[in-house]
Amino acid sequence: MSDILCVTNRKLCREDFLTRIEKIAAAHPAGIILREKDLEEEAYFRLAGQVLNVCRSHQVPCVLHSFVDVAVRLEAEAIHMPLPALRDMTEGQKAHFKQIGASCHSVEDAKEAVGLGCTYVTAGHVFATDCKMGLPGRGLSFLENVCESVTVPVYAIGGISSENIGAVRSVGAAGACVMSGLMQCEDVQAYLQKLL
Repeated sequence: MSDILCVTNRKLCREDFLTRIEKIAAAHPAGIILREKDLEEEAYFRLAGQVLNVCRSHQVPCVLHSFVDVAVRLEAEAIHMPLPALRDMTEGQKAHFKQIGASCHSVEDAKEAVGLGCTYVTAGHVFATDCKMGLPGRGLSFLENVCESVTVPVYAIGGISSENIGAVRSVGAAGACVMSGLMQCEDVQAYLQKLL
């Protein structure tokens, strides 16, 4: 059973995005978070429908990102929110989802997210990463503190590799999120296997 969540960024893909999603879903990660922040709502709706179908055909959880109304329309079971947007969700909206996640950058963030109904959180960025150019990683002690402060699964994000994922697991993380590696690797199956 994988403990890796794939976070998408179609701009990093070197092939057709849905072809890449198909390969990732076939390798059975713990889930795929469709995080395409540059898309307008209607474009995201069209893409999300396609990605949900691919994920369902492989029985891989698909987590939609930020667009609550889109997720409700598509009957998605999971959503991931930036913390400020999570604060604005109504109880009625939250009731649509079995899984709600939020991106957290401190122990306080994580505690607030859980208080707002999150079933898991991501914590980062743990290590230096090209996605956050020039910003040092928050480190393993940060991750450990987050893991110890909440009762829900915590997924590390930021600069995760096969070299450091053991350390991430050793401080209590339930798993890790990977973006660029899964968007760009030659062999998805082999890449995920190495992380396991």
